[in-house]
Amino acid sequence: MSGSSTSTVIAGVGMHPWGKWGRPFVQYGVHAARAALADAGIPWTDVDLVVGGETVRNGYAGYVAGSTFAQALGWNGARIATSYAACATGAQAIDTARARILAGMSEVALVVGADTTPKGFLAPNAGERWEDPDWLRFRLLGMTNPAYFAMYARRRMDLYGATQEDFAQVKVKNSRHGLTNPNARYRKEVGVEDVMSSAVVSDPLHLLDICATSDGAAAVVLVSDAYARRLGLTDPVKVAAVSTVTPTFPNTVLDMPMLSTDAGTPGNRTFKQSIGAAAYEEAGIGPEDVDVAEVYDLSTALELDWMEDLGLCKEGEAEALLRAGDTTLGGRIPVNPSGGLACFGEAVPAQALAQVCELTWQLRGQAEGRQVEGARVGITANQGLFGHGSSVIVTR
Repeated sequence: MSGSSTSTVIAGVGMHPWGKWGRPFVQYGVHAARAALADAGIPWTDVDLVVGGETVRNGYAGYVAGSTFAQALGWNGARIATSYAACATGAQAIDTARARILAGMSEVALVVGADTTPKGFLAPNAGERWEDPDWLRFRLLGMTNPAYFAMYARRRMDLYGATQEDFAQVKVKNSRHGLTNPNARYRKEVGVEDVMSSAVVSDPLHLLDICATSDGAAAVVLVSDAYARRLGLTDPVKVAAVSTVTPTFPNTVLDMPMLSTDAGTPGNRTFKQSIGAAAYEEAGIGPEDVDVAEVYDLSTALELDWMEDLGLCKEGEAEALLRAGDTTLGGRIPVNPSGGLACFGEAVPAQALAQVCELTWQLRGQAEGRQVEGARVGITANQGLFGHGSSVIVTR
């Protein structure tokens, strides 16, 4: 796996703790970037490419995040790029950096994502935009994020017999995982009753089933194999695959908040299933090789969906794995040992990068208090809606 022609070395990772700090997003990004460079032992002057994850909430500086971070760190002549793919932004930014390294056009790439978020759930920018599907889902359907999380949850209940208690157990597990994570926003253990007694936001999901919106940042330093050797990295963590595939029609499942889809015959992969499948194919491995997963738990029920979409279990079996303790630390396939978005909340351009940071620490054996013993292969998953999604596989 480490010899794959698509692999790139992760030399350093860094984060700014998640929270509601109320400061400019650039401060968070610079903090994470400097932490990643220090982790790698690489001077800023060696960085020849900066890829920024765009944030739509922070004006022009957020739209041109690559140059914003490059300027804040001190112009050094590096090339720049900016990526946006909603919640999959960080993975797309990694893919941009990786592509230039593999093409021989870069040796040291710094990938940074950071965000400052408003209070409450994320909503489209102001104005009437009748060609904008994100605006239309709110205007025509009232389809806020918690509403479509709830529709996915209701689908699990109807198809597989999932219960609200099952969903609550996901939060219980992740809250326990995040207790010792210094970057997590919420470090408090909760019980099933705490979840069940919290306010219903969108039936069947309660407040503690749904992730918050947060400020935060994450950064990854990617380098070429040749540079890694010069740096003295003998057994590094590598990016073995990045999947950013789009949906393939016909599609038999209406993937909310899409407003329509083509009809098809049973057996076609859904969009989310295709994301993981493409990553496995590129890395030359299968779900059975995965030791740890960081998946997109915008809601507790969505974590269960992603376990199946990534092939970590068969459809309808995620609840059984959860109940058996297979997805907790010490289990067969720990999911979200970082605490997940349940403990972090959403800082959109940073969250796919934060997952790679966590898996890097896991594969290095540096995830103190939440270590998955012997982890050598990790996978991430994110969805950014409307054909955006990502999965990253890291190996050692």
